[in-house]
Amino acid sequence: MIIDTHSHLQFKAFEKDLPEVVKRTVAQNIWTINVGTKYETSKKAVELAEKYGEGFFAAIGLHPIYAAAEFVKTKTDPDEGEFLINEQSFEKEKYRQLAQSKKVIAIGEIGLDYYYKPKTTAKLQQFKEKQKQVFVQQLDLAKELNLPLILHCRMAHDDVIKILQLRGENRGVVHCFTGNLEQAQKYIAMGFCIGINGIIFKFNIDEVIKKIPLEKILIETDCPYLTPGPEGDKRNEPIFIKHTIQRIAELKNTTFQEVADKTTQTAQKLFNIS
Repeated sequence: MIIDTHSHLQFKAFEKDLPEVVKRTVAQNIWTINVGTKYETSKKAVELAEKYGEGFFAAIGLHPIYAAAEFVKTKTDPDEGEFLINEQSFEKEKYRQLAQSKKVIAIGEIGLDYYYKPKTTAKLQQFKEKQKQVFVQQLDLAKELNLPLILHCRMAHDDVIKILQLRGENRGVVHCFTGNLEQAQKYIAMGFCIGINGIIFKFNIDEVIKKIPLEKILIETDCPYLTPGPEGDKRNEPIFIKHTIQRIAELKNTTFQEVADKTTQTAQKLFNIS
């Protein structure tokens, strides 16, 4: 068994052929955690997991780009859905209701994202503070529900680490890690795992992969995004996780099976799934 700890099969990109994608995924004995980015996609993730049963799980949360969208103009993402990136408030009760499903095994993806940001100093400060407020609200929900975190962090690792340290958070994964070794080690020291996906074919974090313990690595696709290099321009899907596993094995001088086994065991323990 292999666990893709971060996928988005509920997104519009899979609307036309989801049953075929699911069939290919199941045939390769790959389990998936489909991760929400706002209420609608969180709800769809739960519905997908309940429909397809064994091996399909959901995480629910409000992505930081929705938490402070009033401060930046972000393009529509046609792979996620036909809508503009408009701000959403975090309505805790609605997410709490979603979490009643036994298929919900994490809160995510939540965190901070400073990639697209306002140009003025005043607006930038407001932008960051709004994201932090929503992030903390979701950390509170995760603690209330005793669920691990799936963290999204882009160009904001120092702020995320500071918030997690102040709160004493110690359970979750840093999705699509692109930070440096020192930052990775800080997350690991707190108890977090490092999520590795196809971005490693474009963004060099070889040193991080080589030096952190295999037991603290989780594998993911972030499909339909971040297709591993060997698959070219294809839409990403769970079966392509094999390329990330193989690359990690090469960097850590071990076998494909060892990486698959260890990351599966870590995912099962973190998300309490078997």
